[in-house]
Amino acid sequence: MSAWPNAAGSTLAPEPGDAQPTTAPEVATVDTRRIGVLALQGAFARHVEALARCGCDAVEVRTAEQLENCDALVLPGGESTTMSMLLERSGLRQPLAARLGQGLPVFGTCAGMILLAESISDGRPDQEPFRAIDIDVRRNGYGRQVDSFEADINVAGLDDGPFRAVFIRAPVVTRVGPSVDVLAEVDDDPVLCRMGSITVASFHPELTDDDRLHRLFLQSL
Repeated sequence: MSAWPNAAGSTLAPEPGDAQPTTAPEVATVDTRRIGVLALQGAFARHVEALARCGCDAVEVRTAEQLENCDALVLPGGESTTMSMLLERSGLRQPLAARLGQGLPVFGTCAGMILLAESISDGRPDQEPFRAIDIDVRRNGYGRQVDSFEADINVAGLDDGPFRAVFIRAPVVTRVGPSVDVLAEVDDDPVLCRMGSITVASFHPELTDDDRLHRLFLQSL
């Protein structure tokens, strides 16, 4: 399993009239990238809060214009079939498919993983995934709401110990393509995967106060 790469932020310029030191000063770093969170349905607000704590310009995305202004996107957990229908009704599906084709970095969690997969073994007949990452999934593979659970998982590239993952009606990854990196597993099942600019998780990282996965996603941009 491979670690996620690091990324550098931009720096603040001195104010006009400031005295210029003879040695290079330490300057604050700021993350000027705009990270969108699809806000049609599901747990989008918690993702916005987590990204804001990471220092990002985090915005809710409901229109194609809002999507166009984003440097990366989070597809949150929720109800994948409902999300699919709302993407069509909002006119967002085609613009999102186009941005994915252009390499838009996306972090899909739970329902977001389902939407980004190559195929869904038990999806609705009219549910068409984006096929942005070479994995197959089974919806609610870990059971119904009453079967929700938490687990400590070891994540490749994550410092400071295991991550407490919250699984709620979570999808199961049934196939992983050769170009996909598996970053974490539960009982030998992949639960966190990455292929190029696409990262997906079976669980809900936004439902904890631990922002390390959001930070890792940002570092991979």
